[in-house]
Amino acid sequence: MSNRVALHHRTEYKFDRSVRLSPHIIRLRPAPHCRTHIESYSLQVEPRKQFLNWQQDPYGNYLARLVFPDAAPRLRIDVDLVANLTVINPFDFFLEEGYFHFPFTYTEDQLTDLAPYLKKETPGPLLKKAIAGIPRHKQQTLDFLVEVNRKLQEQIAYVIRMEPGVQRCEETLEKESGSCRDTSWLLVQMLRHCGIAARFVSGYLIQLKADVKPVEGPEGPEEDFTDLHAWTEVYLPGAGWVGLDPTSGLLAGEGHIPLACTPDPTGAAPVVGSLEKCETEFEFAMSVQRIWEMPRISKPFSDSAWADIDALGLRVDAALRAQDVRLTMGGEPTFVSDIDREDEQWHTAALGDEKWQKGVEMFDRLSKRFAAGAVHHVGQGKWYPGERLPRWSFDCFWLKDGTPLWRNPADRGDPRKDYGFTDADADMLMQALCSELEVSGKLAIPAYEDVFYYLWRERRLPGNVDPLDSKLDDPEERAQLMKVFDQGLEHVVGYALPLRAVYGGPDWHWESGEWFLRTERMYLMPGDSPMGLRLPLDSLPWEVETERHTVYTADPAGWPARSSKAGWPELQRQLPTGRKPSAVTMNLDPMERTARSGGVDYPAGIVRTALCVEARNGRVHVFMPPLDEAPQYFALVRAIENAAAKTGVPVILEGYDPPFDPRINSFSIRPDPGVLEINIHPAASWKERKEIAFGLYEDARETRLSAEKYAVDGRATGTGGGGHLVLGGPTPVESPFLRRPDLLRSMLSFWHNHPGLSYLFTGLFVGPTSQAPRVDEARNDMTAELEVAFRQLSREGATPPWLVDRLFRNLLVELFEQSDDLLDRLPSFQSCLAASIRSSNWSSVMGSASESLNRPPLKRFSLVVSACENPPPSIVCQRPCSMSAAYSVLPRIPRNKLVKLFSGISATSSANMVKRQRIKKRATFSGSWPWPSNERPSLAKRSATSRVTRALTRDGSSALGLVQISRKRSRVFSSLRSSSLTRKRLASGNCV
Repeated sequence: MSNRVALHHRTEYKFDRSVRLSPHIIRLRPAPHCRTHIESYSLQVEPRKQFLNWQQDPYGNYLARLVFPDAAPRLRIDVDLVANLTVINPFDFFLEEGYFHFPFTYTEDQLTDLAPYLKKETPGPLLKKAIAGIPRHKQQTLDFLVEVNRKLQEQIAYVIRMEPGVQRCEETLEKESGSCRDTSWLLVQMLRHCGIAARFVSGYLIQLKADVKPVEGPEGPEEDFTDLHAWTEVYLPGAGWVGLDPTSGLLAGEGHIPLACTPDPTGAAPVVGSLEKCETEFEFAMSVQRIWEMPRISKPFSDSAWADIDALGLRVDAALRAQDVRLTMGGEPTFVSDIDREDEQWHTAALGDEKWQKGVEMFDRLSKRFAAGAVHHVGQGKWYPGERLPRWSFDCFWLKDGTPLWRNPADRGDPRKDYGFTDADADMLMQALCSELEVSGKLAIPAYEDVFYYLWRERRLPGNVDPLDSKLDDPEERAQLMKVFDQGLEHVVGYALPLRAVYGGPDWHWESGEWFLRTERMYLMPGDSPMGLRLPLDSLPWEVETERHTVYTADPAGWPARSSKAGWPELQRQLPTGRKPSAVTMNLDPMERTARSGGVDYPAGIVRTALCVEARNGRVHVFMPPLDEAPQYFALVRAIENAAAKTGVPVILEGYDPPFDPRINSFSIRPDPGVLEINIHPAASWKERKEIAFGLYEDARETRLSAEKYAVDGRATGTGGGGHLVLGGPTPVESPFLRRPDLLRSMLSFWHNHPGLSYLFTGLFVGPTSQAPRVDEARNDMTAELEVAFRQLSREGATPPWLVDRLFRNLLVELFEQSDDLLDRLPSFQSCLAASIRSSNWSSVMGSASESLNRPPLKRFSLVVSACENPPPSIVCQRPCSMSAAYSVLPRIPRNKLVKLFSGISATSSANMVKRQRIKKRATFSGSWPWPSNERPSLAKRSATSRVTRALTRDGSSALGLVQISRKRSRVFSSLRSSSLTRKRLASGNCV
């Protein structure tokens, strides 16, 4: 990335009369070794009558020698240059062998060449003390130089000093302040006394205002800035001259433009000359102006471009409202650390200590921004084969109306803090919680590790191996055994309280009961998971199916069409429509009920779900049981908070998530291989989407997380994965894809019939094995099956939601996130997640909020609008099922079609509608010819095409016929592409 800037430097001397000027030397041209690319340079001097000769001094610096034949009333020097400020890595060099470590000694030849740059002044007492304080032990050469430069920047305060000349080193050390030239000369002398060749540099310093303020370190200038500056360069064999700026404590970068480099400051003066004695007024002015900026991660758009994008987003919102499309959009952007990008956890590993720390910090920031008074939950994340335990997941739940679900943050435990809590604190919290729930505290069961398993495991160890020794092969198993044997098998892991919500009449209450286990103690299943996942539920007595209490998920179809904004009091009372009280549990004690079957007595109505309280790593965790309704869940949360406040024991919630409720919003943070994935809450409008995106990326920057990576060649690329978005509705019944199946059909057919779009927005990998293969890149009969599904939607009358689910269940499913367009997780329509469509993965760089908003969200919203207003023909098998044919379509996408697609607002004329109907009957290629009517192929070629399309219409439902037709159409494509007319069209550059 680069910025092209124009620098103007004016120096003017006004005399009280016309005076004679001696020959002048001007050193204001960038030096030959300047690494910043200078695109143009101009030097203008008044008086105009002069003789100018460009020369080079003994050190290779450019200098202009001017001779003025006549007297003049003023001397004015104007320098204009254009510099391309491409980012320079100041550490991009290699040192020769023998110079990796300091101290080092130059060779004889090098000492001869560098003699002027090794000349030392006689040091005074302060300079001697400063030189003596420089460490001389063996260390990395670069580390040594960076440390000396940094300490000098901290020791000497920067001041603007207009007096001519350079201070003596003793004076600078005594005042502990100086200008840039004073500090630079001091650094030169200190390095020369250490045996390192150094020279004084005079030049321009260009500093541009940062797009975003840095999280750490100096903020930089408030506006773009340039000035004459001075710094130091040291000679390192293999690297050459390396710039050190003691004013900032940094190495010289692209903003440092050297003008003159000399052994001492007097030889680097910008202007040298003399004149007759007179009164002189001195003026100077410097300015820098950006004339071109490359789009970059921190600023992808200009202000005007972003204003256009913002206005388009509002127009798309208005179009969606006009079409009554209740569309919501969520996403899962991914981030990596911007501090240690080379660590394994930011490349391939799913878990890592820094990733966990960043996840906790990011979770806290997002919670404060979006969800004040929310319920914080540490749940179970993804669990892939080969992983010993599930990954962690930080989840946040809050009410959409803002009513707090958790009142006091002090009662919420910090997963990073060790409070020193033990099982005694867990017991105290459990008893307080039982009092809040109005159940007997005697029903809380202490849990222990399985003594029989661990004794057996110890007997299996070799006789000469101590269980606490580090000779066990599996480090995770070794850590588990060490933990168990270290705390002792008599240690209480935690307490389990059998608990469930019981419906009796119009209300419900909490119910508990005893557990009848095979042993006198409750032994947990061996493992490292929370105790709530290791309960011996298979040891509970068997029950008849009709007597067993089952946790049911509420039918999402029972929720009203519009999401309720009820607060906490109403949420406590209100239940979804159609929910009936349990006929089994009522208000009776389950131990008082028995049933008979085959002459065997057994207890009925056993409470099989349990709440667990466990002290783990000095923190108290509460494992939430599965519950039927959200009001039950948050009533239990309120009781836990009250118990935590009474006992003074902050708690961390884990276990089951709250049941689905349209009044609840949520986001989560989870680890993925090489990245940190953030599943943001859905947005229903462009304004809301902007607020979420800008807030998310701002908090990520404050957490030192970045949304981009860098390839081996230095190119910025996306973090991988997480670029896909999920489209749906506030509730399942409001999903536009269930309310408007024609919309789903239109979107799929449009995307399928325009294959160039898939490859236009893809990353480095395309095809069936990529992150987002197309439907036609899977089985050859997939397109035929999709067309059959489309025909079912074409029947008269409204399509019931369950039919939409059954039609697309096996066609648009998520297989390792490898589908271009898919219905996300469709176990059944009764699932609350059956109402979303997942878009393809956008692997391009989305390192800023504005870029993330412009690319997928706005274009996906626009695609929905376009599909609503201009539904394309629902014929799928219009093009061959081959990647080569898709590539052939790619360069033939007219630019106006892309503009129409992404604007999403364009109207379709009646003539276009007639043309679309003709195309639907004809079913030729991608729906239209990619060339004007006066340049279409010959009649013979069109006849061949018609024969193929007739065969396609006849045999389109057969997989074998589809393959045969694909081969025929590929030959037709080849013949069309080989024509000179086609080559002329592609070479003209009228298509993208």
